[in-house]
Amino acid sequence: MKTWRALSALVMVMCMCAGSALGAQRTLVVATDATFPPMEMVDRNKQIVGFDIDLLNAAAKEAGFKVEFKNTAWDGIFAGLPAGKYDAVISSVTITQERLKEYDFSEPYINAGQVLVVSKNLNVKSLAQMKGKKVGAQIGTTGAMEIKKAGIELKTYDEIGLAFADLAAGRIQGVVIDTPVAADYALQKAEYKNKLKIATEPFTQEQYGVVVKKGNKEVLDLLNKGIKAVKAKGIDKQLEKKWLK
Repeated sequence: MKTWRALSALVMVMCMCAGSALGAQRTLVVATDATFPPMEMVDRNKQIVGFDIDLLNAAAKEAGFKVEFKNTAWDGIFAGLPAGKYDAVISSVTITQERLKEYDFSEPYINAGQVLVVSKNLNVKSLAQMKGKKVGAQIGTTGAMEIKKAGIELKTYDEIGLAFADLAAGRIQGVVIDTPVAADYALQKAEYKNKLKIATEPFTQEQYGVVVKKGNKEVLDLLNKGIKAVKAKGIDKQLEKKWLK
């Protein structure tokens, strides 16, 4: 009888431990460069907020994991993945063939093409018309790549806000940036909306995705599960209305 009771107690303890393990949610540490409004930024309360942040939190809720965001400078943000500093990167990252050679991406969660922002008194309608002028972009972005491809003088910045400050001050003549960010700076910010305009329609087709270390299928599956659920429920469209309209 004593042996049976001891065995029963052991089975009960094992079941409780297994239940705790199953009920525990995994926490993903996710890097973001919170200098890219309205996608990711730091608010007045020093909290990281934005479209990307809300989207990943919603995906986490749907897929049953938690997220801890880590504000990380864009220069070197990808290097932290193989170094194990975090599990993923969400920071308005365009899925490109070159990046796919080194990292894995979640399924796309938004399409955001590049546009040209200039001062309101400059009459241009294409990036090609900026020949002979200096155009800014954040370092290592697809915007910077497009400027180089067009054969136009490029000035790079660690933070996109610095590029817009230089544009408003006349130190550069344009900025190439993702559509949502262009809309936020040129159309919404009080200090710029009377000075700047979006001069072009989007001239690239770009899909944002969440980046993970090559071969990290466990994290990738969690992210894709959450993103698919967010899309299926239309949560992504609700967030677009909140942040991008």
